[in-house]
Amino acid sequence: MAEIRNYTLNFGPQHPAAHGVLRLVLEMDGEVIMRADPHIGLLHRATEKLAENKTFIQSVPYMDRLDYVSMMVNEHAYVMAIERLAGIEVPIRAQYIRVMFDEITRILNHLLWLGAHALDIGAMTVFLYAFREREDLMDCYEAVSGARLHAAYYRPGGVYRDLPDAMPQYEPSPYRTARTVARLNENRQGSLLDFIEDFSSRFPRYVDEYETLLTDNRIWKQRTVGIGVVTPERALQLGFSGPMIRGSGLAWDLRKKAPYEVYDRLDFDIPVGTNGDCYDRYLVRIEELRQSNRIIRQCIDWLRANPGPVITDNQKVAPPSRVGMKSNMEDLIHHFKLFTEGMHVPEGEAYAAVEHPKGEFAIYLVSDGANKPYRLKIRAPGFPHLQAMDEMSKGHMLADVVAIIGTMDIVFGEIDR
Repeated sequence: MAEIRNYTLNFGPQHPAAHGVLRLVLEMDGEVIMRADPHIGLLHRATEKLAENKTFIQSVPYMDRLDYVSMMVNEHAYVMAIERLAGIEVPIRAQYIRVMFDEITRILNHLLWLGAHALDIGAMTVFLYAFREREDLMDCYEAVSGARLHAAYYRPGGVYRDLPDAMPQYEPSPYRTARTVARLNENRQGSLLDFIEDFSSRFPRYVDEYETLLTDNRIWKQRTVGIGVVTPERALQLGFSGPMIRGSGLAWDLRKKAPYEVYDRLDFDIPVGTNGDCYDRYLVRIEELRQSNRIIRQCIDWLRANPGPVITDNQKVAPPSRVGMKSNMEDLIHHFKLFTEGMHVPEGEAYAAVEHPKGEFAIYLVSDGANKPYRLKIRAPGFPHLQAMDEMSKGHMLADVVAIIGTMDIVFGEIDR
């Protein structure tokens, strides 16, 4: 008689952000998963080690590349760690700009998550809708930093520069008529703040469109309700954070529990789930889109009314103005020293955590008084989530693995570091 035994199956790459860098080995009994073993380390870029050989400022762009969907939030934790060690005061306007861009980044992240998750499960339209909105927000990134993805906009002591007074505009080309260009440029006639305000007034309507397509869709609910259930107690034990722990019913959010920058001055709510399944985590992220939009509108109102400096005036930390650098020898020396030797951070250690779109992202920084970090440790939110893959998928069908990976919202830059 033939022996009946489990067989192993290589699964993936499946998610757009796991493009060949996640190897999932599944032990199957027919189509039921008995064990799931994520093999990582296929991307490893040694970011933590590289930071030990770069000056504090040179390491800022490495943070963008950790999670290339939530770029500025990664920078935020890093510069906050430096500021805590060096005792740097950040101007209040810079704090509001940081918070506004943190929330823009949260929307960017959740839009990619929503489009990719829906596409994985079989709904294609949402992906196209989500990327339509992402384009507007990528233009905001480009307006302040000159780069669409890897911004390097946050700096120790503030941000690289103030918000621009004009938005880049589309120009006529062989592929666009003058009428099309005029329509595309309608909301680009004012400043960046005007453009973001216009987007924030339109965005709730877009979120309604996503919900019309998915929230009560019976196929979507069949694929997500009751899948990957994690109890609140188990979510705590596994080290979950962000929407993964809030989907299980725990209102843990660093913006409320350990406020940083100006979050304690802003009015917003923390959505939580009740069942801890993929559907609840979807609902939590959808509501977070609305709450982030609410925070952005409050920041816009404050920034309009309160001009001021956006970076510290300590020239050992931040470069002098371009005008000063080109007209004053002292400023020129400061500029040269800062970008060749870098800043020296006092001896000590600091831990800075931010509420990243995926969970708690933190930097543990150790300085020995030199111009480079002595040691840098990154607390990536996706890592504890991926380690729960086995527990979350055991007993489910093969098709459910797709929904479970999607609900984790993993990006491998931060997991493999």
